[in-house]
Amino acid sequence: MTRVLCLLALATLCRATSRPHIILIIADDLGWNDVAFHGSNQIPTPNIDALAWSGLVLNNYYVTPICTPSRAALMTGKYPIHTGMQHGVIYGTEPRGLPLSEKLLPEHLRELGYRTHLVGKWHLGSYKRDYLPLNRGFDTHLGFWTGRIDMYDHTSFEFGSWGFDFRRGFEVAHDLFGQYATDVYTKEAVRLINAHNASTPLFLTVAHSAVHSGNPGEFLRAPDAIIDNFAHIRPFQRQKFAAMVSKLDESVGKVVQTLQQRSMLEHSIILFTTDNGGAAAGFNDNAASNYPLRGVKNTLWEGGVRGAGVLWSPRLHVTPRVARQRLHLVDWLPTLLAAAGANYSCDSIDGMSQWEALSGDLPSPRSAVLHNIDDIYGSAAITVDQWKLHKGTNYNGAWDEWYGPSGEGEGGEYSPGRVRDSDAGRALHQLGLLPADHTILALREEATLRCNTSVTPIPCRPLAAPCLFNIEADPCEKRNLADLEPVMLRRMMVELELVNRTALPAQVRAREPRADPRLWGRLYTNFGDYLPAPCALDPAQPHCYTLPINTI
Repeated sequence: MTRVLCLLALATLCRATSRPHIILIIADDLGWNDVAFHGSNQIPTPNIDALAWSGLVLNNYYVTPICTPSRAALMTGKYPIHTGMQHGVIYGTEPRGLPLSEKLLPEHLRELGYRTHLVGKWHLGSYKRDYLPLNRGFDTHLGFWTGRIDMYDHTSFEFGSWGFDFRRGFEVAHDLFGQYATDVYTKEAVRLINAHNASTPLFLTVAHSAVHSGNPGEFLRAPDAIIDNFAHIRPFQRQKFAAMVSKLDESVGKVVQTLQQRSMLEHSIILFTTDNGGAAAGFNDNAASNYPLRGVKNTLWEGGVRGAGVLWSPRLHVTPRVARQRLHLVDWLPTLLAAAGANYSCDSIDGMSQWEALSGDLPSPRSAVLHNIDDIYGSAAITVDQWKLHKGTNYNGAWDEWYGPSGEGEGGEYSPGRVRDSDAGRALHQLGLLPADHTILALREEATLRCNTSVTPIPCRPLAAPCLFNIEADPCEKRNLADLEPVMLRRMMVELELVNRTALPAQVRAREPRADPRLWGRLYTNFGDYLPAPCALDPAQPHCYTLPINTI
């Protein structure tokens, strides 16, 4: 598998004032079928669709299967196996984080003269201040440190305990208690855009809580009035999920609208992406849909790793279109830096710059994608050209099926007029960038993925033997070709083994019992700055202590 290694030198070919503003909007646990631009009428997303129909729908776009590994890949340009982040997520009481040796995307951009802001979720380690956003390249942060919060009270429940987790920089943001999290992020993003000196390039990351599930009792929450708008949707969990998506879409619209009001939109790049596949059918107590793809979040099936994404910018040359270029989350670091005019040479990351390919509709430089290798779970998957190999699976195969809803026949006909009437639609219309209705409908049809009904299904039992799929002919992973293509199966096993030889050990730490938020005034905090280090981390420290065996 080809690895392109990129060490970014911050010499520049253009003046800082010509650099684009970069707006990165991350949805949490959004499924392939939870956006209207992929063909479902169940949940309208007119603002996100407005970006899609005037930019690029990323229809061959891959993410990693779960939160922390995805954010690590996005920020470093490296596969999680090359940062030790390939297994699971970081909990609020774990003494670990994304290694400090890694240089992150905002650090690169800040050296290019960008003002850098993070609004929302971090989830890359918080046990010491050194691991927190303000020490990893961001000028400001308003949001939370752990993996999920309640949308109103901003508490996080982990392993039988709970604590408040909302910060303004390093300070606890008690004043925001009770405010709906999506609205908090929207207001802060709008405030930052309005306060920004438009002659300086802006990097704004809005990492939403939505549509991740929250705490026991009521996992999915949204304003009642918005929930009532989706009374036609059943079950009730999916109805509430739809309301959360609707608020997320509204937030996107407000950001685009504010950029236009500040005359910044025409000089911007906007990337909308999910972090991983959707948590469907009750997985994580959630109600996403990856239809018609197989699997859920934290599996290596297409439903867990094929991401809903849109790239928008007037700097893209061939738009609007449904982009078929194969790309992966790790590609955004070199791609965005190339778009920002950075000059770079090759060394030590997995990402490839896709800017020229995406902008000019040229062939992707990427032929292969490593989906993950997790020796603790015993699962791995890799795609090379049209072939995808599965070796093992997660959850003992319990989430290896196909999960809806399809959304077909719900919500009435798709309305381009609703897209035009959205905040984002009106802003883009002012720039003359929204296409005609018939073009919108044609693009939507092209972006709708359907299973190949002509293939005869052949079962895959990855716990018993590796499985092989032609992912271009069979994106729904129904026909296992392992027995029919033994030579290709062996080749793919060799490819996987070669990549596995480059993997770092998974970074796993026992939870620190003294970090329990009940011992810190019901707060999740950077406990490592106050407690002695575990002996396993720093055996030379005279007052180190031994952690109990991890029972996760």
